[in-house]
Parts: sequence; C-alpha cells; structure tokens
Amino acid sequence: MELSEDELTAAIVRVLSGAGPEVIVGPGDDAAVLAAGGGELVLTADALIEGVHFDLGITSARDLGYKAIVVSVSDIAAMGASPHAALVTLALRADLGAAWVIELYGGMRQACDEHALWLVGGDLSRAGAIGISVTVTGEVAPGRAVTRAGATPGDLIAVTGALGASAAGLRVARSGRVRSDLDRTLLRAHVRPVARVGEGAVLTRHGATAMMDVSDGLAMDLGRLARASGAGARLRLVDVPVAGGATIADALGGGEDYELLVALPGLEALEAAAAELREAYGTPLTAVGEIVAGEGVTAVEPTGAERPLAPEGWDHFRA
Repeated sequence: MELSEDELTAAIVRVLSGAGPEVIVGPGDDAAVLAAGGGELVLTADALIEGVHFDLGITSARDLGYKAIVVSVSDIAAMGASPHAALVTLALRADLGAAWVIELYGGMRQACDEHALWLVGGDLSRAGAIGISVTVTGEVAPGRAVTRAGATPGDLIAVTGALGASAAGLRVARSGRVRSDLDRTLLRAHVRPVARVGEGAVLTRHGATAMMDVSDGLAMDLGRLARASGAGARLRLVDVPVAGGATIADALGGGEDYELLVALPGLEALEAAAAELREAYGTPLTAVGEIVAGEGVTAVEPTGAERPLAPEGWDHFRA
C-alpha cells in the first residue's frame, strides 16, 4: 500500500456521500455522532483480523471476544458517551468448532455485561481467516460529544492510567513464559483492556476540549489530535506515565493501551478532573504537555532539549 492508514482514510472521506443535516461528527474521529430525537447517537465500528490483530496461538477465544467488544466501547468512551448496543459480524474458518465460537461469545457477553451493553445481533460468514467486526452504538447529551478537533493553544494535554503495558504484555505472550505477577499484569493488559467510559464522562464534565483513546501509540495519536485541532503539541517525555515492565518506546509507539488522551483548558480543570478520577475510579490523570500554535509534535527530553517526535505507532499499511 503506497498510502499510510491516515492518508487512505482521508482519500476515502473525499469520495463518501457527505454529511446531511443530522450528521454532527462524520468520518475521521473515534466515532460518528448523529442527531437522533432529543439526543445524539454515537456510532463506531472496529475489525479484528487473524494474523493482523491477534494470533490464536497466544490468545484464547474468551479473551479475544472480550477484547473485541472493549476496543469499540473505548471509542464510545473517547467521545464522552455511554455505550448502548452492539452488533457483531464474524467471518469464521471452516475448521473452527462450535465450542470455540461459544467461548468467543462468552467473552463478548462478559464485556457487554460490564458496560451495560446489549449485544443485539450481527451476521456470520465463512472465510479463510477469522474476522471479527464489532459495531457499537452509544448515547451522549446534545452538544456534549468531545471530538479530536477542539483543542486550542494553551490547553494542557493529559492521559489516564499508564501506557505501554499492552505492548509489554504482547512480548510476554509471545515468549510463552509467565514468570511473575508483573508478567501476569502485563499479559492481562494486552488481552483484557479497559474502556474508560466513566473517566470519559468525568473529563467531559470538566471541560475536555478534545479527546481520543490511545489505540495506536501516544506519539501517533497525539499527532492526530493536534492535526485535527489545527495546532501543534509539546510532549514532555519525562512525564509520560510508563507502566511497570514497559519502556518509553512501548508507551510512545506500542499501541492498544486504550487509555484516554485529553486536552483540558488549564490547570484548574486538570486538577479538578484528576481529583474526581482518583476518588471515583482510582484512575490517575497525568499532565504530559500542552497544545501549542503551529503543527506537529515536539518531544521535550529530560535535559530540556527539543526534537520533532516522529509519528511512530501502529499503522495497518506500514506495520
């Protein structure tokens, strides 16, 4: 593929049908938002493909089903919305047994139960490799959806939780050796991610100007948020919260953390949001930089030296 994932997405958007009057947020964000009755409907879709997103040699059917739901719920959370219903389309190899499929749906059911989400249908098909496509709908109060595009210079950049655990957990899974409690924690971060639904609502209440989930790595996703907002960003590397057992490289480019990346309008809003997140969910919120005029992301080294931060992370067509 001669284009990156972002470039291909931009090209596709140019040939889509366009936005009608009911379309509040169209393609290119974590989810779309449509006017519906007296509220707003949020919709997102994700696909997990065998050999690209998962390896059955190191992933159980139940964990795979759980993760398939949560990664879409995370997109709903990133809009400041609440999940409502899900549809699942499965493409299945002929050699898979029914027991494997039931285990997959068992994991999906568990994730749905945890997020008060109804799994209401979908489709089944045969294929040469397993494909799982999940569509999730959600709800948000009118005018309250948070996109990637609202940050302005002077806003503070923060992330929930810690980053890099999923990438480190994938290394543990591939090694085939779980030797410590830390290894088990990292492995769980990879196969059982957390969708920050409650946290997204808290950040919205405290005035989040832009938000998205960290699915492809902090470096790439911060670049996307800044670009969508028509601004640049400065990232203090020393402040990036790196999960125990992970590296700064994992945090910047590992992906699949599903923590929330948020811009907030000043220190007072950030401190108030951090206090509520800590009290309500035990989730830390860490300031890591600021939105600035210009474009691109600048990394600030612990020494104070600055350099452009390359958008390293997961790209489906440049992986």
